[in-house]
Amino acid sequence: MTRILFFTLFVIAAALGLAWLADRPGTISVEWLGYQIETSAFVGVVSLSVFVVAVILILAILRYIWTRPSAVAAHMRQRKQKQGFDALSRGLVAIGVGDRAQAQRYAGVAQRNLPQEPLTALLKAQTAQLKGDDAAARRTFEGMLDNHDTELLGVRGLFLEAKRAGDEGAALVLAQQAVDRNPKLAWGVNALFDLQARSGDWDRALNTLAVARQNGHVDSKSANRRRAVLLTAEARETEAFDPSKALILANEALRLAPSLVPAAEIAGRLLASKGEVRAASRQILRTWTLSPHPSLAVAYAFAKPGLSPKDRLKRVEYLAKQTPDDVEGSVAIAQAAVEAQEWDRAREALEPYLEEAPSARICTLMARIEGGSGDKGREREWLARALRAPRDRAWIADGYVSDRWLPVSPVTGVVDAFEWKAPADAIGRPDETLQIDEWTGPPRDASAMRRDSHPAHAPDLQDEARPALGEPVTESPSVIEGTAEEVAVSPPPSAEPQPAETAAAQPEDSPSAQAAPAPVTSVTPTENAGPEASSASAVKTGDGAAGEKPSASILVPPRAPDDPGVAPDTEDESEVSLERLRSAHIR
Repeated sequence: MTRILFFTLFVIAAALGLAWLADRPGTISVEWLGYQIETSAFVGVVSLSVFVVAVILILAILRYIWTRPSAVAAHMRQRKQKQGFDALSRGLVAIGVGDRAQAQRYAGVAQRNLPQEPLTALLKAQTAQLKGDDAAARRTFEGMLDNHDTELLGVRGLFLEAKRAGDEGAALVLAQQAVDRNPKLAWGVNALFDLQARSGDWDRALNTLAVARQNGHVDSKSANRRRAVLLTAEARETEAFDPSKALILANEALRLAPSLVPAAEIAGRLLASKGEVRAASRQILRTWTLSPHPSLAVAYAFAKPGLSPKDRLKRVEYLAKQTPDDVEGSVAIAQAAVEAQEWDRAREALEPYLEEAPSARICTLMARIEGGSGDKGREREWLARALRAPRDRAWIADGYVSDRWLPVSPVTGVVDAFEWKAPADAIGRPDETLQIDEWTGPPRDASAMRRDSHPAHAPDLQDEARPALGEPVTESPSVIEGTAEEVAVSPPPSAEPQPAETAAAQPEDSPSAQAAPAPVTSVTPTENAGPEASSASAVKTGDGAAGEKPSASILVPPRAPDDPGVAPDTEDESEVSLERLRSAHIR
C-alpha cells in the first residue's frame, strides 16, 4: 500500500513538472564539436531523462552478466547444503529405526555434500557402529579429536567403544580426559567415579566425588553416603597395617552415615582393641538401633575382653532390648545362650519365630539347642528342616548374594549397591525343590525295605509272562526271607512247608524227595560285601538234587543302596554323623 501511494505521488509530481515546462517554453542551445543544437526546454528535459534511464539499464545488464558465475556457484552450494542436511536428517532417522542400508546411503550423501559438518562425522560413526564395524567407528571418532568443535564428541565415542570392548583402562583414561576438558559434563564425572571405585582407587574416587558435588552432578545426601562407603572400604584395607588411620576413616564414615554397618563393625573392633570398651559399645549400639546386624551383635558381645559366655549373654540381651521387634536380636540372644549352654533361654528367644517357616539359621540354632539338650532325634529333625527352610537375610546387590559386605557391586559397578535383606526366592513360601518326603508310618525293618527295592524274579528267564517290576511274584518256586547276611529258602505256597534239614535227611528214593526237589538259591555278594555276605552266598542243595541244573538264581545284594528313604541297619548317632548333618546346611 505504501509503494502504491509513493508511485502515485511520483506520477503526479512528474505530470505537474512536465505541465510546468510546457507552459513555459524556452530554448536550449548546445554547441559541441562544430555542431549546434537548439531545442525547447521540454524536449531537452525529456531527452536527458531518456538518456539517464538508458545508461542505468545498460549498467544493470552488464552487472547481471558479470555476477552470473558467482551466483550460479552460490546456488549450487545452497543446493548441496540442502541435500546434505536432508541426508543427515534422514540418516539419523534410519539409525534410530535400525535401517543399516539407508543409514549407510545417507551417510555417503552427507559426506559428499557436507564433509566439514560435525554431524556428518557423527552419522558416519553411528552407521559404522550399526554395521558392527568397530574399527571404522574408532577411526571416525579419532578424526573428531582434531576438530575443536567435535573433540568432546570424539572422546565420548571412544569411551563408549572402550566400554563396549571391555577395556576399562582405556575407558578410565578417556573419562579423565573428558573431566579435564569440561568438568560440567555429568557423564564424564560419573563414569570416572564408577571406574575408579570399581578398580579400588578410593583416594581418586573421593576427589572425583568432590568434583561431582561441586558441579551439581549429585545431591548432598547421596554424596555423603557415597563418601562414607568409600571411607569404609579404605578403612577395611588399611586396618591390617595402619589401625589408627583405619579408625579415623571409620569414624568419619559413621559421622556421614551412622547406619553403615561395616563402618560401625570396624570402629567397634578397633576401639575395643585399644581398650576403649565404653566408646566401642556406644558406637556399636548407635548403629544397631538404626540397622541391626549379626556382625554388630558379635562385635558388641566381644567388645569387652575376658568375659565368660554368660556375661556375654547379658550384654547381648541388653543390645537386643534396643530393637525388640527385630529378629536379629532374638537370634543374637539364642547364639549367645547356646555358647553359654543356656538351652532353655535359647529356646525361649527363638520360640516366637518357630510357628511359620523359620529360616535356615533359626533351624540350625534349634538343632544345636536340641543336640545340647540331649535329644538327638529332634536335632536331626531340625537339621533336615534347615535344608529346605527359607534362606536368611544376606548382603545382596543386583541379584548377587555375598557372604560379606562389598563397597561396589560386582555386577554393575555401582557404589553402595549392597543391602541387608532376604533373597527374592526366600520371600513367601519355602523352596519346594528342597522338600523331603518323610516316613510317617511305623518303623520298617531294613530287610523288608531291601526286599521291596529288589523284588524276586521269575525262575524261568525265557518265560514271556514275566511280572512287572515292583509287582509281587506269585509263581516263584521259592521266596527269599530274612536279611542279606542270613538267607533262608521256603517252598512255594502250594507245597507243604518242610524244613531244610528234613529234606536233606530223606533218602534219594523217597516219594517226597522225588516230588519236591530242593531249589537252589545263589547269593552273589557285591564288591563291598564282608565275610558275612560271603558266607551267605553258599549254595544250599538237597541230596537228591545233586548234579541237576538249578531252577532259579536269585541275586540279593548284601546291603541296600545309599538312599535317603532307606534307613540304615543301625542308627548312627555318633558325633561324626551329627557333624556331617550340620555341615550339610549352607548358611
